[in-house]
Amino acid sequence: MSLGQQLAPHLPLLRRYARALTGAQSEGDRYVRAALEAIVAAPDQFPRDVDPRLGLYRTFQAIWQSTHLEEDEIVEDTSNTAEMIARKRLARLTPLSRQALLLTTVEGFSIEDAGYLIEEDPAQVSSLVADAVAEIERQTRTRVMIIEDEPLIAMDLEQIVRDLGHEVTGVAVTRDEAVALAMEDRPGLVLADIQLADDSSGIDAVKDILAEFSVPVIFITAFPERLLTGERPEPTFLITKPFQRETVKTTISQALFFDQATVPAGV
Repeated sequence: MSLGQQLAPHLPLLRRYARALTGAQSEGDRYVRAALEAIVAAPDQFPRDVDPRLGLYRTFQAIWQSTHLEEDEIVEDTSNTAEMIARKRLARLTPLSRQALLLTTVEGFSIEDAGYLIEEDPAQVSSLVADAVAEIERQTRTRVMIIEDEPLIAMDLEQIVRDLGHEVTGVAVTRDEAVALAMEDRPGLVLADIQLADDSSGIDAVKDILAEFSVPVIFITAFPERLLTGERPEPTFLITKPFQRETVKTTISQALFFDQATVPAGV
């Protein structure tokens, strides 16, 4: 199999990484083209002692590091509001933290492989990723309302929310309580069970709230089949009980990362 045939399946993934790194499709694609041109011009210099995908990204990284003189700037692409918000948040990360985060969490490289790509030891890569996650969490602080009728679960969720640096506006145990609380003190995020204390529905509570204002919602339920029916729009964020604390933390961060109502990405 030729080198071109080995690399072809990995090009869409490299374009994804380049676009996230630069913040714009055209800019990212320009760097990918430059990397491919370098490979074509000097195929004997392509890393042959590693997996082809790893070698492709290593070549891209070499082009990026040698030609991108203003790494602290991400080109703004306003074609998609959610993507624009995410890019602004990424832009606030230091260049190496941004690369380490994207390579490990988006591209799926191991800590060791990411270290090979950015020329850092694994311990430093882990530190860079931790710094990036902490900065993103700082950027996405908000006020959270919890809809949950089980006291112990509600207390656990409150602690998780506060551990992430967010405030809790309150805990509602019925549909009516949830709607009243949301109207009284608008949250920036809702965590919602679907089966509540008086046999009312968290789904209906969320519908009532969303009819008044827009807010990201994470459903946390022991009955995911009630939401994953395939017959109507399904929730973007859904956690199944019993849950792992890290799953809740990660999902909260993901839900807020693309939401412009949280702490502005530019501050």
